[in-house]
Amino acid sequence: MEPQKRPGGRSARVRDTVRTATLAELALNGYQGLTIDNVAQRSGVHKTTVYRRWGTPEGLIADALELAESEPWPIPDSGSIEGDLRGITDLVRTGFADPEAGPIASAFIAAATQNSAAAQALRRFYAARHTQSAEVVRRAVARGELPATVAAEDLIRFAVAPVYYRLFIAHEPVTEQDAHRAADAALAAARAGVI
Repeated sequence: MEPQKRPGGRSARVRDTVRTATLAELALNGYQGLTIDNVAQRSGVHKTTVYRRWGTPEGLIADALELAESEPWPIPDSGSIEGDLRGITDLVRTGFADPEAGPIASAFIAAATQNSAAAQALRRFYAARHTQSAEVVRRAVARGELPATVAAEDLIRFAVAPVYYRLFIAHEPVTEQDAHRAADAALAAARAGVI
């Protein structure tokens, strides 16, 4: 009979310690500089353990994203769908501009473009974020601001997509006005029945 793992036991502490070290290394060195050896040294976890459990830098990234899936995101509640969508696009814009969080988020995206396991983990992470963010759409439907036929998660995707395009495809700066314009365009599409 295989022993059961205790939630919150040593295994969970090791995982959390390694995740913290992974995020610190990503912030400092980016995706290209992430190594098992550096994470092991920073975390104080023997590198054999890190290699055995995570295997590769992409394994470390995938696990960090998996842990982040269930973490709450500060969903805006301005009292209007316009304000809430603008708040969400602002969260994306400022998140990537943040000197600590921005390089980590960018490293996750870089890893996903080069590794299928990281890509799957990133997809699940964003699916969870979109599900959380869709609460602003459900509230808008309840207030009568949007029809019940609006695809809530699609509206969120439409709102944030231009921000990601500017950041990662065009490599352009994203101003607050750019972020708000993206939110407003998505809202106009939803009100027109396109979404």
